[in-house]
Amino acid sequence: MSEGPLIESRRLTAPPEGDFWVFGYGSLMWKPEFPYVKAEAALLRGWHRAFCVWSVHYRGTVEKPGLVLGLDRGGACRGRAFLVAPKDKAEVANYLHEREMVTGVYEPRYVTVELASGEKMRAATFLADPHHSQYAGKLEPARLVRIIRDGHGSAGSNLDYLRNTVRHLDELGIADGPLHRLLSDADPDAPRKKAKS
Repeated sequence: MSEGPLIESRRLTAPPEGDFWVFGYGSLMWKPEFPYVKAEAALLRGWHRAFCVWSVHYRGTVEKPGLVLGLDRGGACRGRAFLVAPKDKAEVANYLHEREMVTGVYEPRYVTVELASGEKMRAATFLADPHHSQYAGKLEPARLVRIIRDGHGSAGSNLDYLRNTVRHLDELGIADGPLHRLLSDADPDAPRKKAKS
């Protein structure tokens, strides 16, 4: 069954009045590829970054799905908020729809984020839909490691996606303990902490 109607029903629209902010928590943080006025560190409460979305194209296949990031309920997520100029609102909203809504697993929503200054604003982001067939939910750590080690799709290996994510988060100064631990467990080349004797 085609997801076209679902995807179209979830088309992101920019606010007609006021500022248009976009919250990025994955590759959007370091590769936005849309015009913006400024980017700031931002905190989203109530959602966390997780490998909770099955990938059957970019990092896996239908026969052997991989995993990609989504925003899942609970906790908090540090990311980046981008302010879009008024003249670019419609263009950026359309670009984000084309980029993020390849399937209907993401749901665009306006959320409240807190900037480093303490100021709070509404920002558009893409949440994982727990009712979609590509939603993986919270997987057991050992299974998560196996999937990421084995996943490979048209954009490369699932392990490279994890490595790239952690590297860019480090470059942006964004601490993400769970992803570092996952990389340590999944990557045979990751530096190991010595056990205390």
